[in-house]
Amino acid sequence: MAETGVMTVPNRAAAAALMIGAFAIIIGYIDNYVRVIAGEIGLWQFQLLRSLMMMPMLTVLVLLLRLRLWPVAPLAVLARSLVHATGMLLYFGALAFLPVAQVAAGLFSAPFFVLLIQRVVYGQPISQVSLAAVALGFGGILLVLGPGAAGSIGLASLLPIAGGAFYAMGNIATRAWCPRESVATLTAGYMAALGVMGLIGMIVLALLAPEAAAGAEGFLTRAAAWPSPEVWFWVAVQAAGSLIGVGLLVRGYQLTQASQASVFEYSVLPAAALWGWLLWGQVPSMAAVLGMALIISAGVLIALRWR
Repeated sequence: MAETGVMTVPNRAAAAALMIGAFAIIIGYIDNYVRVIAGEIGLWQFQLLRSLMMMPMLTVLVLLLRLRLWPVAPLAVLARSLVHATGMLLYFGALAFLPVAQVAAGLFSAPFFVLLIQRVVYGQPISQVSLAAVALGFGGILLVLGPGAAGSIGLASLLPIAGGAFYAMGNIATRAWCPRESVATLTAGYMAALGVMGLIGMIVLALLAPEAAAGAEGFLTRAAAWPSPEVWFWVAVQAAGSLIGVGLLVRGYQLTQASQASVFEYSVLPAAALWGWLLWGQVPSMAAVLGMALIISAGVLIALRWR
């Protein structure tokens, strides 16, 4: 998942839909291989390696395109980066245990948390349409995650929803704290925060030396390990794919109104489900399909309300 820019060109909704659709296809594909990475290395090492690989790529883009990297408000960027990175840690942590479509559904609870935070923190009223959308969306999330998933993996089923809450706070922070920052600045801050969190997690695990389960079950508690060539390859694909995906998403938001672009972003759900079926034979249940439809409908309602 990624942050967005501001609209700087005339509305071109069809082109934006293509850009964001391409983002959804890329992210849906590469995130399906986090389960391969989780089989050998831990979440913290994965994030550190991914950030170390992404930073040189971003540096090349900044130099070639002459982008502004230094923040206007460093403390605001730092705070926003920590909040957003926490949400992404929860998201990637859940990918080791849940299909990508289910994790993405939990992350897309973010618009509903945005409404609640704006009401509680900023005192903005919530309309009846927005309340209905919140109820619809949470109903969809419960259907996608489902009592079966919760019963089989326990608290892991709550990680995507917690990630959605932090992602919502990151979105609010982007608008409220960092309105003058460039996309390159926010992306670099986010990647650096994930890398530092990964390094801290690895140090803590090295000191505590907990016993990690074999395979994906040990993803959250596994200390540093030397990856196989296959895992090195998929971490590099994650780094490059994420950077390309962010660029496509940002460009999509620049081509049309944010309310329209946010609706297109929900294409991540069917894209993730499609890749899960093609790559791993994961067929969503009817309840999960209905839940995704409810989440998308709720997102459309909220986007239209914002518009």
